Amino acid sequence: MVNEKLYEKLAKLAVRKGVNVQKGQLLVVKAAADIAWFVRIVVKEAYEAGAEEVSVEWRDNEITRLGYAHRSEASLSLVPDWVRDREAYRQEKHACFLNIISEPPGGLKGIDEAKINAYQRAYHEKMGDLLNYTMNNLGQWCVVGLPSIEWARAVFPGLSDEEAFEKLADVIFRVSRVEEDNDPIAEWKAHDNALAMYCQRLNEHQFKELHFSNSLGTDLTVGLVENHIWVGGGCTTPQGVYFDPNIPTEECFCMPHRDKVNGKVVASRPLSYNGKVIEDFWFRFENGVVVEHGAGKEAQSLDALLAFDEGSRRLGEVALVPYESPVSLSGVLFFNTLYDENAACHLALGRCYPENLEGGVDMDKAQVLAHGGNDSMQHEDFMFGTRDMKVDGVKADGTIIPIFRNGGFVIGGEQENG
Repeated sequence: MVNEKLYEKLAKLAVRKGVNVQKGQLLVVKAAADIAWFVRIVVKEAYEAGAEEVSVEWRDNEITRLGYAHRSEASLSLVPDWVRDREAYRQEKHACFLNIISEPPGGLKGIDEAKINAYQRAYHEKMGDLLNYTMNNLGQWCVVGLPSIEWARAVFPGLSDEEAFEKLADVIFRVSRVEEDNDPIAEWKAHDNALAMYCQRLNEHQFKELHFSNSLGTDLTVGLVENHIWVGGGCTTPQGVYFDPNIPTEECFCMPHRDKVNGKVVASRPLSYNGKVIEDFWFRFENGVVVEHGAGKEAQSLDALLAFDEGSRRLGEVALVPYESPVSLSGVLFFNTLYDENAACHLALGRCYPENLEGGVDMDKAQVLAHGGNDSMQHEDFMFGTRDMKVDGVKADGTIIPIFRNGGFVIGGEQENG
């Protein structure tokens, strides 16, 4: 049974705290066609918040599958000029973007990986520097989830459709801090402040590198760029508008040095990539590059991810997430990166976020690379955190500071000097 009050509160949270739409601003909403009923609530909320215009961009998983199945690689590689022109227009209007995800995992299972990569590569090449708009937080953007029966079936396969949907809806609202008798926006402000506090402690140390280890077999050293900035919670546009890119979010993230990652990392959760679900995978890095890898399921998709471009074999993000985050404590495997990355420490292959480097948002691509940042046409998070995750920060003088013990923060506490 749909609780309209909760969906209305989620819509308000996404509009007024997520993208934080400003008076007179254009809002672009991206969503699956079968959740039009919720999109209408979002559109109404956006206009009441002062949006000048709300534009909706619909998608449908089955139509996408049909396109990949019947179109040739050559056809998929032709991205029309109007796609770029539309995006350029939106950015010129200083639009904000809200992406509502509700699709089930594995939606492109069985589709030729070469076709998927052909389109992805063509799209990224066509859009070029326009991708900086969200990567550099030049405008507000937010990703938020909404339960669907198809998604719920994948997450809770042993339950009836109704039971699975209700259970998925309950956990999505809970980890998004949306309850019948609370103020989600106020709770998110407090949560953002808590994440900012941890980021401040990490930034004060300016660690040279981080060392991760756990019982899964992860033994990884991640060098950080000089003058790095840890970021957590919300972000601020150049115009001074504060927004929350991800609902939910539990991470403090930073920029690895593209040449200073060494050791082995073992994934602790599956990865949904290009409509495929990759399971039981691992990587071994030498001087920043993946030199060995393996996967128990969808190994070809993992191969395709690493072969996408030169930068996709290097890291662009390292993120700390306490094992006892609300998403982790839910005990649910969502098969969706928005949620699963907030259940565990994670890394991202591909492009870095310039905001993680002092002055980075004002640098061009070559300058970011010169500082040790990574560039790629993609950015793919994967999870490796566990209950027994141990993280140490190593300072330039060799001093070791405990950051995580037993999967949680200890930096700033009694154990920091122990």
